[in-house]
Amino acid sequence: LITALLEYNWISKMLADKIYHLCRQIPKGKVSTYKEIGKALNIKAYQAIGQALRKNPYAPDVPCHRVVSSTGHLHGFKGKRKGKALKEKKLLLEQEGIHIEKNKINLKKYIHTF
Repeated sequence: LITALLEYNWISKMLADKIYHLCRQIPKGKVSTYKEIGKALNIKAYQAIGQALRKNPYAPDVPCHRVVSSTGHLHGFKGKRKGKALKEKKLLLEQEGIHIEKNKINLKKYIHTF
């Protein structure tokens, strides 16, 4: 059991490191999506991507605030889906020049793909 847990943690850390590496590539003024990160990693574990970003120990060097849902909605930040955290995400993105209307971003204009 301990070996299995260690292996799971090692795999989880490897995946998280790949997610953080991709997230670092998103330039200011652009966003990407959980789905785009998943495509780049050839996985469909979008919730796992969100969980890794929620636990991001490298912020702001790894700009997880630049990851939004595939519909363009802000979705969440710091493990929260509303309130102060989401307002902070919105402010960070607006400071980078991204226009947000009704908590939604025009992906045709701001999307970064890998």
